[in-house]
Amino acid sequence: MFARWGRFVYRFRWATLIASALLLGLSVVAILTGATLTSSGSFGANLPAGQAAKLINDEIHAQGTTAGSSFELIFSSPSLNANDPQFQSALEDAVASLNFDSRVSAVSTPYNVPANERSAFIARNSHEALVVVELKDSLLKAEGYIGQITGEVRPGHLSVVVTGDVPITAGFNTTLEQDLQRAEYVALPITLLLLVLIFAAIVAALLPLGVGLLAIVGGYGGTVFLAHFTDVSQYATNVVTLIGLGVAIDYSLFIVNRFRDEVFAGATREEAIATSMATAGRAITFSGITVAIGLSAMVFFQGTFLASMGGAGAIVVGIAVFYGLTFLPAALSVLGERVDWPLWLRQRLGARKPAGTGAWHSMAMWVMRRPFFVLVPALAVLVLAGTPFLQLRLAQGGVDQLPPDNTARQGYDTLIRDFPGQDQTSIEAVVNYPDSSPMTSDHVGAVYDLSHRLASLPNVLRVESVVDVDTSLTKADYQRLLSGPVQALPAALQQALSIGAGPHIVLLNIVTNQPPTSDAARAIVKAVRAEHVTGGQVLATGETALDLDVVNFILGRTPIAVGTVILVTYLVLFLLTGSVVLPLKAVLTNLFSISASFGAMVWIFQQGHLSQQLGFTAQSIDPSVPVILFSIVFGMSMDYEVLLISRIQEEYRRTGDNQAGVAMGLEKSGRLITGAAAIMVAVFLAFGLSNFVIIKAIGIGLAVAIAIDATIVRILIVPSIMRILGRANWWAPRPLTWLHRRIGAGESRPVASVPARG
Repeated sequence: MFARWGRFVYRFRWATLIASALLLGLSVVAILTGATLTSSGSFGANLPAGQAAKLINDEIHAQGTTAGSSFELIFSSPSLNANDPQFQSALEDAVASLNFDSRVSAVSTPYNVPANERSAFIARNSHEALVVVELKDSLLKAEGYIGQITGEVRPGHLSVVVTGDVPITAGFNTTLEQDLQRAEYVALPITLLLLVLIFAAIVAALLPLGVGLLAIVGGYGGTVFLAHFTDVSQYATNVVTLIGLGVAIDYSLFIVNRFRDEVFAGATREEAIATSMATAGRAITFSGITVAIGLSAMVFFQGTFLASMGGAGAIVVGIAVFYGLTFLPAALSVLGERVDWPLWLRQRLGARKPAGTGAWHSMAMWVMRRPFFVLVPALAVLVLAGTPFLQLRLAQGGVDQLPPDNTARQGYDTLIRDFPGQDQTSIEAVVNYPDSSPMTSDHVGAVYDLSHRLASLPNVLRVESVVDVDTSLTKADYQRLLSGPVQALPAALQQALSIGAGPHIVLLNIVTNQPPTSDAARAIVKAVRAEHVTGGQVLATGETALDLDVVNFILGRTPIAVGTVILVTYLVLFLLTGSVVLPLKAVLTNLFSISASFGAMVWIFQQGHLSQQLGFTAQSIDPSVPVILFSIVFGMSMDYEVLLISRIQEEYRRTGDNQAGVAMGLEKSGRLITGAAAIMVAVFLAFGLSNFVIIKAIGIGLAVAIAIDATIVRILIVPSIMRILGRANWWAPRPLTWLHRRIGAGESRPVASVPARG
């Protein structure tokens, strides 16, 4: 089938190139007319915290009691005290224009807030003052003009730092965009240089790079088209570039190399294209399927941004395979021998050695002469490298995902460090009476008792609610007042009701001095959810609750996601090889390399090794990172497995000798796999230069995983195991062998070598 496809592409090469150009045009149109990608790190609406937040929005915030968004200004002076008249005058002059901006709803300074709130607006060192600017628009809309508003501030002789929700969100998005550009600028020239060294030809090197760029454009077009139908995260664009460039170049590398080998052996262009499609084309198709299967693990995590990343990754892999089977063979059909231009470069860098004499052949034979001596230490190294993963702690990333030199993050750190009360975390408990009012006497009494129980929890500073407004009031007082007419209530209670109760719910704001993602804060959320009230339910929301829910959500779905991916990959590898042993070997060795990369991730990013050199703050691992790493690494590792095993199987069928097949297969594909891995590592390390910790962790984790897979696994472990197993590598029960032949997914016969001319 693949050989027939190759002949078809050769005969209709110009039409195929035109079709590829049309797809490129459609991709560009999709990009230009595509939907907006969401800047949300995760969606979470269906998680328990999200459902509780929806209750609050529906019953309280829908009444218009909350501002759209806000940001903070921190003014400071090394010589002036915030209580000095000169400091006050300078600060008020600096923000005066904000009071006349139609987009601003309020400007709170230390000098216009009630006296009992003033201490929260002046730093402990008395040389810094806080200004809170409330905006009428939502965070997403305000992000578009935050630069204009902050540009109106004239600090004079004071220093000012801008922070808060809007600037931090804008900082995340700007950092992501800059990281993507930086990665492309770094990866493309390095990739081209490596391709020139691998192929010893400029034209041959440009072809994979061109296919990579086509795949990125097509993947991005497909991603923004997908955004018409579902939420798609901005992170997806990073995944498209990360995977698209690496996979497309890998696939092109193998097809171009096989075409050159066939032409060098004396085949005509048509025969060379047919053979390349029947071998390398078939391998990249199966490889694309395995990579897409790996990425499909993310689709199991609906409700987070992971699902859209998995979809985007699968799209770009599909497009990379499409261009690898259409545009690339059509271009090779047109170029023919010119693919080796300039010839002098190949004569200097790409001199061929006789079969069976290369370094890869010698390495494979050396390993297979002492398989246990090589295998045991190699596996021990991978196990040892994976041990830090046992100390993994998951938590959603916050502002510390931004680099330490980001001004919005610096302002946030200053706010938390210097201003009283800013280091406190709020956990919202929601008491929901779905069938009745919460303001009956019994319900008010139950809420009062609940408030006091929550206030007695470890690390809780206070509880704020409608039953905590006045400490002089007793439980009976609150029952009498709140179950009566609202108009008869004191002003303070009326205000508390307007922001803390709805037709069916009551809010209890639990304040702690523990960080949002700490175990102590999580313990409070768990205690809230363990509470019960007669006739109602107690829910929890807020940053800590959402963090806990996302971690539990991902941990709960990981076993089925991983199990499904492994099972489906096993079946695909069976269809490729006809063996039940090789797929098992592939899965197990893959898991070893993944565990080593996970261990490196924890050692670097959670434990903080290399944090100064790489420019990040040590922190818990975002729960999305292991999922993304597993999905991409599993697929990419299977990519190399498919390409290597396909060549080994081809040689085994030609010679009938397992050991010779392994050695020759590694000789003919080892250099390419190593070159492809070097390109992958370069691409991933380019993303490791990211200033955004999640992207940095993914880039470095992938680079480590691919480096391990292409060296320890492919060079040492695979030949060792295949030598130990011998002919058992290719074994399958007779019914499955019959099924494999019946399906026809494997090659029915070895590809004959074309005798060299003259």
